[in-house]
Amino acid sequence: MSGRLAGKVALITGAGGGIGSRTARRFAAEGAAVVVNDISAPKAEEAARAIRAQGGAAAAHVADVCSSAEVAAMVARAVETFGGLDILVNNAFAKFDDTTITALDEDSWARTIDVCLKGPFLCTKHAIPAMQQRGGGSIVSISSVNALRTVGDTAYTAAKGGLIAMMRLVAGEYGGANIRSNVICPGTIATEASLSHWRKFPAGFAELMKMYPLGRIGDADDVAGCALFLASDESRWITGTVQIVDGGLTAGNKLEFE
Repeated sequence: MSGRLAGKVALITGAGGGIGSRTARRFAAEGAAVVVNDISAPKAEEAARAIRAQGGAAAAHVADVCSSAEVAAMVARAVETFGGLDILVNNAFAKFDDTTITALDEDSWARTIDVCLKGPFLCTKHAIPAMQQRGGGSIVSISSVNALRTVGDTAYTAAKGGLIAMMRLVAGEYGGANIRSNVICPGTIATEASLSHWRKFPAGFAELMKMYPLGRIGDADDVAGCALFLASDESRWITGTVQIVDGGLTAGNKLEFE
């Protein structure tokens, strides 16, 4: 199959829905063979099946990104099934807190940090040797605007900020191996989970929309398009960066000053 990722093998975590699923489809449409990871077997299978139905190459794999053994087996699956690994997208996340630091309990903190920071650490740790065998690769990690401005969610914000720092370190340490590492910080994205939340607060959603200079929240394709660019050779001299995909949220809005 031809395309910007022809001949590449990609592993995408949390790809059973939302940003991950859409990114997997975009990558496959551009010629990549994709390992679709999710903690839910039905979701992983459904996403992989949708790619194959469109003529793409995909394999579903269930793994907990917080388990080193399961992550190692997932990377090995990519190598055994498709011959190697060129692209890793650290997308799996979990947000267990929506409270202030003084009210946050330790268990919620630990669970969020595990999935959102330990997970990318383990996936990157195990992916890099496989990428070195291929002469290089691209790591794309999904952070959040929470890491850049005051939004809320203590543990999630801490994890997403830590993810940026860690991925910049990876860029510096492995650039000589032709491994690039970049981060995407999305704003509010219209996924099943986020829309389900905002349906409960229609007035709040209307106020949220006003915060975005482009007049809308994002959709999964907005992030997938940026991930595709960072995974492809079009960005071959880009590493250690933070790409903000937020409809102008972090730039500010004139409403803030009225």
